[in-house]
Amino acid sequence: MITLGIDTSNYATSLAVFDTETEEVVCDTKQFLPVRPGQLGLRQSDALFHHTAALPGLLDQLAQRTDLSRVGAVGVSAKPRPVEGSYMPCFLAGVSAATAFALSKNLPLIQTTHQQGHVAAALYATGNRQLLEQPVLVFHISGGTTDLLLCENLQVLRTVGTSTDLYAGQAVDRVGVKLGFAFPAGAEVSRLAAQCDEPVQRAKVTLQGTNCSLSGLENQCDRLLRQGKSPAYVCRFCLEAVGLTVLKMIAAARQEYPGLPVVCAGGVMSSDIIRRQVSRQAKDVWFVDGRFASDNAIGVAFIAGKAAENG
Repeated sequence: MITLGIDTSNYATSLAVFDTETEEVVCDTKQFLPVRPGQLGLRQSDALFHHTAALPGLLDQLAQRTDLSRVGAVGVSAKPRPVEGSYMPCFLAGVSAATAFALSKNLPLIQTTHQQGHVAAALYATGNRQLLEQPVLVFHISGGTTDLLLCENLQVLRTVGTSTDLYAGQAVDRVGVKLGFAFPAGAEVSRLAAQCDEPVQRAKVTLQGTNCSLSGLENQCDRLLRQGKSPAYVCRFCLEAVGLTVLKMIAAARQEYPGLPVVCAGGVMSSDIIRRQVSRQAKDVWFVDGRFASDNAIGVAFIAGKAAENG
């Protein structure tokens, strides 16, 4: 059976088709929402409009690459996170499209969340199927979350740690936009940071228990720019600060959950700089290819397949 996954997040319109028999991604496609230069995102009404406009064309792209008449179940992210009160209007576009597709073919519709889609995509992409069944800590770090989650069987059991103010992705995007990059700016920040060939000073990281505070990171980056540090230096400083925060949160969480593996998801965690920094200093931490780390519908399609098989 193949399944269709749809995710309409605050950053991108994403669709994917997953084969439950071969456990392979048949095809996927993504279109980032257009954001005006200098802006840090879209109003929800604009995001909803752009998702609605993009979905027919992206569905047609999938139809050119695989036979969508073979779809046996449809999955969709209906809200940001699996907690009460989690809501963003942009997800209504995906729910509407998924519902129409499912009803037209009398298919089961599985509603999940954007965060669970990230978790599922990352766990799938590790290639270690044991991680899908055992307790595991999953970092979901993006423009809208800096969450360390306790997960099992694709379910988010609890939030172990989070940011009390600014999210890591927000800090990275704000630095990038100040330097003239388009939003979201993570890829460009990572590219420029890789050009810095000098050691950067150690960032001041604030942690209380397993929760972090990142508002100071933006202030530190602003101060470095005023001091005349190069954009490449500031970008590298910003990413290494996020990496140091990740390391400290892992250490704090493993006091409560010793021995659990850690899997990294979310667009920020696709940074090579963060990957190398964390991998050097922490054991049993899994990073995945950016295709599975950033916003996409692969995890949603994977969840739909598991749900349809179970019932």
